[in-house]
Order: sequence, then C-alpha cells, then structure tokens
Amino acid sequence: MSLSSFHKRLAKAVIISGVLLVPSVASADGLFDQGKLVATGGVSQIEGAGGSGLSTWALITGYGSDRGVGVNAHHTTAVLSDFTLQATGFSVGLYDRVELSYTHHWFNTRDAGGRLGLGEGYVFDQDIIGAKIRLYGNAVYDQDKLLPQIAVGMTYKNNKEDALVRALGSADNDSFEYYLAATKILLDHSLIISATARLTEANQYGLLGFGSATSGHSLQGEFSLAYMITSNLVAGVDYRTKPDNLAFAREQNAAAAYLAYFFNKNISLTLAALDLGDIALQGRQRGAYLSLQAGF
Repeated sequence: MSLSSFHKRLAKAVIISGVLLVPSVASADGLFDQGKLVATGGVSQIEGAGGSGLSTWALITGYGSDRGVGVNAHHTTAVLSDFTLQATGFSVGLYDRVELSYTHHWFNTRDAGGRLGLGEGYVFDQDIIGAKIRLYGNAVYDQDKLLPQIAVGMTYKNNKEDALVRALGSADNDSFEYYLAATKILLDHSLIISATARLTEANQYGLLGFGSATSGHSLQGEFSLAYMITSNLVAGVDYRTKPDNLAFAREQNAAAAYLAYFFNKNISLTLAALDLGDIALQGRQRGAYLSLQAGF
C-alpha cells in the first residue's frame, strides 16, 4: 500500500470512528448540552476547524462539554481584489476531546482567470477533511495554570484540478497537513491567545496544489490574539505564514482583523478585513470576509 493510500484510509477511519461514537450515547439526556461559555468554541476558520478566521485553535468546536456533543455548519465568503473564495462545511465536537470537520472550497478567478489563460470565472474546487484531538489542559477551567490547552490535528486536502495545478508547477493535487496548537484563555483580562505550528506544503491553502519539484512540507506558524469586548462580541487579529513553493508566482504571508458576534450559542457572524498577499501574479489581494456559523 502506498503512503498516500494509507493516509487516505487513515483519514476515513478517523472520521468514521468519530461518527460511530455519537449513536452510542444518542439516547442520553443532554447530549447537546451546550455546556461551554459563549465564544469559547471559536468560529469556523477558513479550512473548517474550530478557531478564528485564518488560525486553527486548540479549542474543540461547538459548545458540548466533556459529556456532550456540538455540531456546527458554516458558510464563508471572502471577496478579494481579483478573486472570490467561498467555503461551506460542517464540524462535530465530541466530548470536548475530538473534533471532526469537512469543508469545500470554491475559488473563483473572476476576470483574473482570463488574464491567466484559464478562462474568465474559472473555479478551483477543493475538499478538506480535518481531525483534531485535545491532548492537555482546559482553556476555560485552567485559569490558575500557566500551561495552555494543547491539541494536535491533521488535515487532508484534495484539489479537484489535478492536471491544472500540476501544470502550474505543483507536485500533487492532494496532501496531508499536521499541526500542534496551543490556546490560552485569560478570563480576567478577556483575552484569547493562540499559536499553531503547521507542517504543510499547500500552495495558497491548497487552492493551487501542493509542493513543487523542489519543495515539500515545511513548518509554518499561525498566531491569533482576540479580545472579548463583551460576552457576545470578540475582536481579534490573525497572522499566518505560508510556504513559497511555486516558481511562477511568489506566495506571501496572510493577516486578518475581525469582529465576531455571537447572537447566542447557536448562531455567530464573523466579519474580517483580509490581506492575503500576492496571489498568482495578480498583485496583493486585500478584501473582506464574512462567515455565518449555526449549530447546536
């Protein structure tokens, strides 16, 4: 069995095993207990994991306690100078320990598609499957401890434009990423601080493929600082480094500043200003990001 085939089977096994856990306790009262504080499950970040706009946090998505389950669905639209990204997906948090997620990306090249020789409005499609496990700590209850909540995770990305991304210089149309995340909540100061180390070879989050003839996985960082203005309103900033693999176009780091409003534990809305750097020779891509999340 090839390494890629093994990884794909492993990802499927993780998802299936997590789903099978839910029916075993489905008859229990309070399965969807929403036992966490508002905003402490984060929102759905761009790849579908629990976190902020660009960064994955160590927090488990949803509001289920260690005896409950949380389920979210989300839709995100990011309108940039020359491109539009839409993402739709869902995630499940199991007993505040395991998180499983799926997201689909549509990356519309708009007029830039014509300039790149792809055709105006050409759309790249990508599937993303994620799994996260909390290893240590509880960001809410460990207020008297120095160490943060720590989680590890993996993400499988599959770009549907196999021939095209290879023509652009990418080595593959699919790849696995692995990350270690640490998140600390300081309730006395209304702060959420998070840092993530991600091993990745994704070109523009995988939208342009993975790696190149000369480059593979490299270690990248994601950093997030959020301030809870009220119990329902959070302001924050993200910074994310990215690999620069493709010879035809440089890739730069990304940043975001956002406001997330939590109407309650079921619905949240996130608005962000984005700077994703240069994309595919089209200059610096700045724009706005709007994400709606609903769950129980």
